[in-house]
Amino acid sequence: MPSSQSSSTSSSISSPPISSPISFGELGLCIELVTTVTEKGYASASPIQQHAIPTVLNGRDVIAIAQTGTGKTASFSLPILQLLANTQPSKPHCVKALIVAPTRELAAQVAKNVESYSEGMNIRSTAVFGGVRIEPQKFELAQGLDILIATPGRLVDLYKQGDINFEHIEMLVLDEADRMLDLGFVEHIHFIQSLLPKQRQTLLFSATFSKEIKALAATMLNKPVTIELATAHDHIENITQILHPVDKERKHELVIHLLKSNDWSQVLVFTRTKRGADELRNELEAMGIAAESIHANRTQHARTQALDGFRDGSLKVLIGTDLAARGIDIQQLPCVINVDLPFVPEDYIHRIGRTGRASSKGLAISLYSDDEKKQLTSIERLTGRQFKKTFISEFTPKPKPPAVKKDKIEENLYGNFEAFDKPSGKRKSKGRKKRR
Repeated sequence: MPSSQSSSTSSSISSPPISSPISFGELGLCIELVTTVTEKGYASASPIQQHAIPTVLNGRDVIAIAQTGTGKTASFSLPILQLLANTQPSKPHCVKALIVAPTRELAAQVAKNVESYSEGMNIRSTAVFGGVRIEPQKFELAQGLDILIATPGRLVDLYKQGDINFEHIEMLVLDEADRMLDLGFVEHIHFIQSLLPKQRQTLLFSATFSKEIKALAATMLNKPVTIELATAHDHIENITQILHPVDKERKHELVIHLLKSNDWSQVLVFTRTKRGADELRNELEAMGIAAESIHANRTQHARTQALDGFRDGSLKVLIGTDLAARGIDIQQLPCVINVDLPFVPEDYIHRIGRTGRASSKGLAISLYSDDEKKQLTSIERLTGRQFKKTFISEFTPKPKPPAVKKDKIEENLYGNFEAFDKPSGKRKSKGRKKRR
């Protein structure tokens, strides 16, 4: 395996052209994996898979810039499975390949994909994350694992409790590295890196290629191949974005109106707060609309049930905060509704990117109130577009009363007595006598 000490020498693949569909068999994958992905209905590889899979199989470090929904999980999991397929079983408490994900939901989703792709292969894998009992996770680690998918916090906890040995790790994957930095996991990442062998293969996947991501990559990867595909702006071109002005206190009412007025099979709804997600869920349930909320205050079991219900179609509406909804991967999601505009403009891109996947058309609706002017300006600056406000007649915001100057307010409160009582000259203030 190559050294993951930083190096300035690298190569880059920036938006490479794809002339024709390429099968997985043409990427150097073994017949077992090709058969598995074919049986699961994948006829040809996506652009990110076409470029990442052969590069990983060749043992190179990789920086891959790609949006959620482009097939990035298979880009690293398939070649990892092939590279580990014929190796010796891992020793107790040891791991060969470590995949680090920012959220519980994403870790669970990656683990499910790895398990699905490795059917019929002698590969041991599991996911570890918070919110559930740690003992079963310790038991799995004690057996030795080929692939471990983990969130940073739970991974550090398991290490400090002596349940995991990093000395035999051959491959490290940082999935959605930009989100990990957004969530404040940079110290966790550097701590984990300090425990890993210097001789390893490192893969970094991110939706953005910010200066922070470049700085992180410089410390962790060796002569990486940079694959930059499908920027945020490219992806949202397939998404119709609508902005509905509405009074803040009527937003939930408008959501219900939209759900009843449109024949959407499923809708993902984003709120800024956990309380807002729960309140909207209760209102929708009262209207007979199958809905569930997902956020950090809910148990992991409840979050998993909500996600499973949304994936199998038994739930029409899933309401979540930015963090909790990170692991949602629905290929044909017709609509996303933003009840509140996010404070971080990049989160807007991640939200609406849940629809319009795989070159299909998508719809993103945002409800806008007057107190969100700063958020709207930031989003417009990021996306390079100015939103046209689309009014719904029965939800047109009430006109705001004109601002009243401060001196006028004081006049109304106290009366205009100064005009009558104020002497012509400068009035001397007698003040209060000092107490002796």
